[in-house]
Amino acid sequence: MSVPRIAVIYYSATGNVASMAHALARGAGESGAEVIVRSVVETASREAIAANPRWQQFVESSADEIATLDDLAWADGLAFGTPTRFGGPASQLKAFLDTTGGLWFSGALASKVCTSFTTASTAHGGLESTILALNNHFYHWGSIIVPLGYVDPHVARVTGNPYGASWVSRSGAPPDDSSLEACRLQGVRLAQVAGRLCGDD
Repeated sequence: MSVPRIAVIYYSATGNVASMAHALARGAGESGAEVIVRSVVETASREAIAANPRWQQFVESSADEIATLDDLAWADGLAFGTPTRFGGPASQLKAFLDTTGGLWFSGALASKVCTSFTTASTAHGGLESTILALNNHFYHWGSIIVPLGYVDPHVARVTGNPYGASWVSRSGAPPDDSSLEACRLQGVRLAQVAGRLCGDD
């Protein structure tokens, strides 16, 4: 199996999705992949950010580099994370995805392995629909979608979401160990599948 290159790209307001992104990256790295973690540009107003102390703190402390289209072209496998926004991805991540037209047109995103993860403030706040909405981009790119699935007993026993790792952040609570383990397992799975496919080149 070849060493796959994995890019984990996310948007996070208060840091929950960032924690999930790094857990997923850890799983991919443990599987032998070369991994980068990138955030997308924050487009919210300074006033909106300042109104939420946790949002302000995360914006000031985040150390991840900003994602570029070169990161997508580089990777064999891609993981995208976002909080839910009315059952869909945050506009910040959507804005980045909307810049991929050139890569799509050239076929550069075809056959890349893609997966998604998310968080919401309520159990029925759009976890699954957000992942499905993200996956729509992958269909258009011609990518290969790899869900978390029920491959590992931890998912079926504890987290129960085969679409992708998710976390219900009640009152802004950070991801617990079980949800971070689901992210790690998703990273393992992404790296394994990407490694098998890029080994066929």
